[in-house]
Amino acid sequence: MMRGMHPVFERLQASRLAAVVMIEREEHAVPLARALVAGGVSAMELTLRSEAALGGLQRVVAEVPDMLVGAGTVVTEAQVDEVMDAGAAFAVAPGTNARILEASREAGLPFAPGIATPSDIETALEFGCRLLKFFPAEGMGGLEYLEGIAAPYRHLGLRYLPLGGINEENLRSYASSPDVLAVGGSWLAPRPVLEAGDWSGIESLARRAVGLLGHGG
Repeated sequence: MMRGMHPVFERLQASRLAAVVMIEREEHAVPLARALVAGGVSAMELTLRSEAALGGLQRVVAEVPDMLVGAGTVVTEAQVDEVMDAGAAFAVAPGTNARILEASREAGLPFAPGIATPSDIETALEFGCRLLKFFPAEGMGGLEYLEGIAAPYRHLGLRYLPLGGINEENLRSYASSPDVLAVGGSWLAPRPVLEAGDWSGIESLARRAVGLLGHGG
């Protein structure tokens, strides 16, 4: 029996767009999150690809309550505990690893594993996952490919978070798919803009994306 969608992922669905960001400096986390919220983006995946990530995640949880913040690139069992301790609302991985799925289930951490094939989907199903990250979205064949592999499982109510190669040009088409819960956007916080501390620039990128989705802004 499949569980219903976790309330955290229902919040993610309401946002329709999750900024996918990597920070090199912990002190960038809070102004980045505030700029995204000001632009209308209320969900973010902070990837564990730098030493600043966990501390930055903690700061956003503590100081930006309007931001739904999850941890990305969770690829070890130890990281499951670390992101739980840091206060992550959810976690995401680029692939489907049964050990990590079991660890996240035992910890009560809402988890979206990365899938690229039907076999990946079925592994995720064994652990009761309902939200799956489709990665790398464009590299695997885009929305047409996603809809093809999603079809046999659609009656189970699975939804997807596509990431990889998505931008302002194809955002609307991904977001309009009934299979897609929300879209992951790595273009919302480009490294040069982030490193320059150009928070108004990030707010503008967020506002443009939200406008493309028809949120207004």
